[in-house]
Amino acid sequence: MPTLNWIGRKAVENHHKQVPFHLLKEVPELSVGDPGSGNLLVEGDNLLALKALLPYYAGQVKCIYIDPPYNTGADERGVDGKRAGWIYNDNVNSPEIREWLNKVVGEEAEDLTRHDKWLCMMYPRLSLLWRFLRNDGVIFVSIDEVEHSSLRFLLDEIFGIANRVGTIIWKNVTDNNPTNIAIEHEYILCYAKNKQRLSKEWKSQHLAVKENLLEISDKFIRDYPEQEKRQTAYTKWFRDNKDYLWPFDRYKFIDDGGIYTGSQSVHNPGKEGYRYDIPHPRTGKPCMQPMMGYRFPQRTIDELLAQNRVIFGEDETKIIELKVYVKDYRAKLSSLFELDGRVGTNEIKDIFPESKRPFDFPKPTELIEELLSFTTTADDIIFDSFAGSGTTGHSVFKLNKADNQRRRFVLIEMKPSIAREITAERLRRVAEGYKNAKGENVAGLDGGFRFANLGEPLFDERGNIRKTVRFADLARHVYFVETGEPLPKQEKANSPLIGICNGVAVYLLYNGILKDKTPDGGNVLTTNIITHLPAHDGPKVIYGTACRIGHERLRREKIIFKQLPYKLRVDAL
Repeated sequence: MPTLNWIGRKAVENHHKQVPFHLLKEVPELSVGDPGSGNLLVEGDNLLALKALLPYYAGQVKCIYIDPPYNTGADERGVDGKRAGWIYNDNVNSPEIREWLNKVVGEEAEDLTRHDKWLCMMYPRLSLLWRFLRNDGVIFVSIDEVEHSSLRFLLDEIFGIANRVGTIIWKNVTDNNPTNIAIEHEYILCYAKNKQRLSKEWKSQHLAVKENLLEISDKFIRDYPEQEKRQTAYTKWFRDNKDYLWPFDRYKFIDDGGIYTGSQSVHNPGKEGYRYDIPHPRTGKPCMQPMMGYRFPQRTIDELLAQNRVIFGEDETKIIELKVYVKDYRAKLSSLFELDGRVGTNEIKDIFPESKRPFDFPKPTELIEELLSFTTTADDIIFDSFAGSGTTGHSVFKLNKADNQRRRFVLIEMKPSIAREITAERLRRVAEGYKNAKGENVAGLDGGFRFANLGEPLFDERGNIRKTVRFADLARHVYFVETGEPLPKQEKANSPLIGICNGVAVYLLYNGILKDKTPDGGNVLTTNIITHLPAHDGPKVIYGTACRIGHERLRREKIIFKQLPYKLRVDAL
């Protein structure tokens, strides 16, 4: 497989493994709504934050969407509205990235082009993001032509060419300026953790036009109880609005079940199907059968007839059709998507009417909703480590409101002023409700989130576990390092048995968990301590500061002892 090389590559290939684990520190005054909603916004460098979140979400995320820096060479705006310095939203020449590169890459960093710098920044972050995905999870990455080819090489290497799902072309602008080729699109690259675990077909129940039609349907059913008058009124409305109803421009009927169209899906494709007679309700004669027969057995047609889901023609010479209601419509995720990029800017200006330009070039929620509606449902976790203005979180709120699901989001935003004043504030306003630019009250979408920032590293400068680290925090890291999975919810709190994975029990002796407060008491594995440990009839891995038991006894007890902090530091790599 072709690979991409650049200055600094060797230094960053394994850098994500060397990033220290930090603890998360909740900021209650910036959290909103129900803290148990499962939504989280983290303020902090996204590489450090990703490492801190691994023990909580590794292998748990269904969909990742990121909008990383496009590396166009244009800096982001400062608080005064003028172009300031780069954080990582666009350019690659900020003091922050230069300092990071000098530490990680070394003296070579001075010779890097902005493309080298971009690759150095992206590689460890994508490597960590891969670890968050479920086996049936996917990642979407927005990019433009500047780094499109480089990004594709990175994703091919980290996720595997076999897991390349496809590329979406987003036409987001019309460029009438004189040029050779007018660039009017961006890209969204999609890769899977394991493509074979994806469903064979992605379908969505969520479209903006669909929502509008469902509201229209309810109105006509409510205003016109009599079917004939209802159909007459709807037919007039349909003719007046047909040009704006794609992909529902054939849905010209309405009944008590809602707006619908006819589908010739009764035909059996390619081979001989079922044969039986369906009498026409007016003439009583058998309706014309499809050329290859019906695709359903007769009992299925009988059920559809009982449900009033069959459409008959004027007489028996027309093949029957099935009713397909708007409410049942499921669309395809197309490789071509057209949506004016200015929609995102208008959205955020409407949420922040007091600001002329609250955030540069935010993505429209409609774009993110389109991706998430095809790939997530129920209580799936959605991840965005370049959160920016919070479009992804806003989109999750909107989707959940529309289809009554319980999706959860995890967002990371690096810059404190954006995380607090834009990302968190936007999510608060759309959740609780706000007054828009027209002075109208916009109802809240419900939902909430916890706000957290990065606390201290797990280890001090000497490599020892910090004395301020709580048992619960260390237990989460120990279990993740040992199993590669997040710590499940414990049935019994404050137990040295922190979890069982694949039949192996994981124990942690730390911080006087066995109520012995002497310096090494309870943290050293002894024959006496073994008798006080919760029983497990199987292999055991025990973490502690020291072991006073011989190898033969450990073998008989099926114990593997791992010394803190050394084994925790080494195995975490």
